[in-house]
Amino acid sequence: MGFFALYILVPLVFCLAQGSPQLRRAIDRHGQCTYTFSVPSPSEGSCTEPGEAMTFIRDMQHENTARTQEMAALQTRVSLLEKMVNKLLGGKEEVTSSQAWTNDHKELETLRMQKDEWEGQRVSLEMAYSDLLREKTSLEEEKQRLSERLELLQGQCPPVTEVSRNRDQQASPRQGPSPAENHASGGRTSAGAARDRADLSRWGADGGGYQELKSELTALPASRMIPENQSTAKSLENTKMGGSCGEITLVGEPTTYRKADNIAGKYGVWMRDPEPVPPFNQDTIWRINTVGADIRQVFEYENLDQLTKGYPTKVYVVPRSMESNGAVVYMGSLYYIRRKSRIIVKYDFKTETIAIQKELPNAGYHGQHPYSWGGYTDIDLAVDEIGLWVIYSSDMAKGSIVISQLDPKTLDVKQSWETTIRKHSVANAFMACGTLYTVGSYSSSTTTLNFAYDTHTGIQKQIGIPFKNQYGYGSMVDYNPSEKKIYGWDNYNMVTYDVGLSKM
Repeated sequence: MGFFALYILVPLVFCLAQGSPQLRRAIDRHGQCTYTFSVPSPSEGSCTEPGEAMTFIRDMQHENTARTQEMAALQTRVSLLEKMVNKLLGGKEEVTSSQAWTNDHKELETLRMQKDEWEGQRVSLEMAYSDLLREKTSLEEEKQRLSERLELLQGQCPPVTEVSRNRDQQASPRQGPSPAENHASGGRTSAGAARDRADLSRWGADGGGYQELKSELTALPASRMIPENQSTAKSLENTKMGGSCGEITLVGEPTTYRKADNIAGKYGVWMRDPEPVPPFNQDTIWRINTVGADIRQVFEYENLDQLTKGYPTKVYVVPRSMESNGAVVYMGSLYYIRRKSRIIVKYDFKTETIAIQKELPNAGYHGQHPYSWGGYTDIDLAVDEIGLWVIYSSDMAKGSIVISQLDPKTLDVKQSWETTIRKHSVANAFMACGTLYTVGSYSSSTTTLNFAYDTHTGIQKQIGIPFKNQYGYGSMVDYNPSEKKIYGWDNYNMVTYDVGLSKM
């Protein structure tokens, strides 16, 4: 209405400016009071006609209405803009941080996608590598199994020509064998050897290695599991025992010499040779880390000082992998159990070759009858004042410990004794003066030597000699008869214990 009033007043002011106005008052026919005024004008045409004025007034009203609507719309828009500006100004930091969070979130999602992709590729590669390793291991085991089976069959079964000859001999007993047949009676003909070479070529076995293995691997005769005490005592009386001997009465506190460097040394075996052969002496120390699927390295140290400093004199790599930590060093050779087998191997340090290897009949292996801590400790070799021993069990013995005395040159079993001590119920065992001693626990710091079995008398008894696992995981316990010490491997640590013996 402001614009309308303005447009009405302008002509009135203009007209008033032409002369003195005259105001009249009157009452119309409806009884309402009206006022009129007039302004004298020198020219009649200077005043707008009533019709034109009304038209002008209507146009102005329409224009004013339009402008009013435009102003209202503009004001509405301005109000909205003000609200948006206030919101933006009031929440600037929030908007900025929200935008930054959005950008970071997008970048994080991208990185996660890349990580997932790389992780998937890594897992795929590891699975493929594991499959290859399993396939390789399976093929090697199959190859080894077939080779051993072939060798054992060749050692036990005569060739076809020999069978034919034996049949001929049975048919004509008076006819003696020819010189050629006498030569073939050793068990192999040239034709049989050719077939063996062909089989070896087929399976990819090395001919020279096979010949060496064939000459070394023979089956041990089955030993008697139930001893005859009189013959046993007589046999041991005739055995020359070096140094003083008797029953163990005490075991001293452990002395630590070295801690293994890595996970491969959590379990292991270390020792001195009680009867060394030149160029080695009683100061020479041997050490083997026994964690892993392919245990082949044997470390030689000149003396104890070099061991503690970690300076080996030489590292041997044996041609056949070892099983666990049942190895011993005796008279210049390493005796150990071949991996996943009941075969005992004699490795000569001087020539760095396998001198002989034989199977221990019926012995449990690779987890069938281990000690309580596991570790594939089914077959455990030991040395004492009498000589070389093997501690094991079998299905025939129903898991009880069996002791066999071995000939160190041929690995033949001299005599066997069966105890009633359950092998899986004890943590470890060793021989001293012809007596078997067992350790009650591999983890308790206050365990004991809990059983003793005397092979002189065949008497078994419970004992309670304190024994300490200082580091909480004793995996190896062996006795050295020349030093009267126990060597142990306790959770990466190489320790020894002094031993007190009673007089016989």
